[in-house]
Amino acid sequence: MQKKIQSALISVFYKDGLEPLVKTLNEQKVTIYSTGGTQKFIEDLGIKCVPVESLTSYPSILGGRVKTLHPSVFGGILGRRDNAQDMQEMKDFNIPEIDLVIVDLYPFEETLKQTKEEKLIIEKIDIGGPSMIRAAGKNCKDLVVIADREDYARLVELLESQNGETSFEQRKTFAAKAFEVAMNYDIAINNYFNGTILQPLKNKKTMRYGENPHQQGSFFGDLTEVFTQVNGKELSYNNIVDIDGAVQLATEFTEEQEAMFAIFKHTNVCGIAIRKTLKEAWDAALAGDPESAFGGVIITNKTVDEATAEAISELFFEVLIAPSFDEDALAILKLKKNRIILQIKENAPLATTSFKSVLNGTLVQEIDKGNFEQWKEVGGRETTQAERGDLTFANLVCKHLKSNAIALIKDKQLIGKGCGQTSRVDALRHAIEKAGQFSFELKGAVLASDAFFPFDDCVKLAHNEGIEAFIQPGGSIRDKDSIAYCVEHKLAMVITGQRHFKH
Repeated sequence: MQKKIQSALISVFYKDGLEPLVKTLNEQKVTIYSTGGTQKFIEDLGIKCVPVESLTSYPSILGGRVKTLHPSVFGGILGRRDNAQDMQEMKDFNIPEIDLVIVDLYPFEETLKQTKEEKLIIEKIDIGGPSMIRAAGKNCKDLVVIADREDYARLVELLESQNGETSFEQRKTFAAKAFEVAMNYDIAINNYFNGTILQPLKNKKTMRYGENPHQQGSFFGDLTEVFTQVNGKELSYNNIVDIDGAVQLATEFTEEQEAMFAIFKHTNVCGIAIRKTLKEAWDAALAGDPESAFGGVIITNKTVDEATAEAISELFFEVLIAPSFDEDALAILKLKKNRIILQIKENAPLATTSFKSVLNGTLVQEIDKGNFEQWKEVGGRETTQAERGDLTFANLVCKHLKSNAIALIKDKQLIGKGCGQTSRVDALRHAIEKAGQFSFELKGAVLASDAFFPFDDCVKLAHNEGIEAFIQPGGSIRDKDSIAYCVEHKLAMVITGQRHFKH
C-alpha cells in the first residue's frame, strides 16, 4: 500500500548528508519535528521545524538523556493507522501521526576507539535512538524509518520519483536495514560489558559467489580499515580467506625484524623465509615450493623495492600484501591490471576471534596467539644457537599449517611441509617428499609438529633423513617414547607446552 509522508521526526548525531533530504521534505510540505542540535541545523537552513518539546511538554532533561521518550512521540510512531481504537486514542491525547523517522545512534564504537574512560563510554550508549528505530521498524506498515545516512540519497530519490509516497515493500526494506543497525549497535555494547566477542553483521557486500561458483557468498565488514587497495580486481571469497591467513602469519613479524616473505595457498603457508634483504627472502620463500606458489597470496613485512618487484612479477600470483611500496616497484607491479596489490595499514584492526558455523549453532574461539609457553630441553643434547633460531621459526610456521602439520626448516627457510593429513607420520612423509622434490638436503634441518608425538615413529623417520632437532608441544602419555629415542641418539628435542592445532 502506498503511503504519503506528511510528517517526519528527525534526530541525528551526524548531520552530514542530511541537508538535501531536509530540503526535499520541506519542498513537499512535510511537517518536521526535531530535537536539539538537529533542530538548530534544520532551522539554520531556513526551514521551519517543530520542537519535540511542544509535543511532550517537557524540555530535554537529565543532561540530554531524556528527549523523545514520551507517549506523544512513541504514540505517533506506533499508532496503527488502520486500527480505530489507536486512532481515537491518538486523537484524544493530541498525538500527531509520524510518517517518517530519521535517526542515527550515538557513536559508541567510535568512542571506544578514542578513550578508555568509562564515564565517556557509558554516555555514548543511546537509548532513545534504538527505541525509535524499533518502534518505527515494528510499524513499517505505516511509516518509513531511516537509520543509516547512506540511505538518505535513496529516500530523496523515492520521494521525488513517487511524489512523497512509499510502498510497503520499500518501507519494509528500510526497516530491515534499521533493525540491522540496531542489532550491531547492541552487539558492540554487549562486547564492551561482557567481554564476549560477538561478530557484528554490517557493511554487507554480496560477492560474485562463495568458495565455488554454485555457492552464494557475502562479506560483512570494512576491509578499507585494514588495507588500501592500490591495484587489481575485486577480492573474491577465497581471496579474503587466504588474505586473512596470510595476515595472521605476518602479525608474527614486525617491520623492525629481518625481511620476511611468505606465500599462502589454500590457507596454508607453502613458502616462507627470513633473510637480510627482501629480494633474498623472496627467492628463498619461492624456492621452498615453486610449484605450489603459482596463483598464491604473498605477503611481506617490508617495503617492496624495485628489484623484488621485478622478481615477484615473474610469477603469476593473485594478491601481494605489504606495508608499503617504492614508486618504481609499484609501477612494475601495476603492469598487470588484475593483479591485486594491498597496502596494509599501520595498526590495522584484525580479527581477535574466529567463528565457525556447525550443526545448529556457532563455534567461537580466540585467535591462536603466541609461539610457546615454555622452552624445555628434553633430548639427548642441548640445542645449538642456530637450531634455537630455526626451531622458534619452525614452530611459528607450523602454527599456520592445517593439522596434522609438520614443518621442516633450515636456515630460516621452509623446505618441506605436510599439512591437513589424517596421521602425523603421513604429514612427515609428505614434508620429506616435498623437500626431496626440490632437492633440499635435510641434514641440519629442524622439525616442528603442531601437536605431540604419541609414538616415536616420527622422530625415527626424521632422524633417518638427517634431522637432529625437534620442537613439539608435548602432553602425551607416550612423550617418553620419542624423548627416549632422542636421548639415545643424542638428538635435541624441545617441548613447548603449547599446542597449535588448526582444523
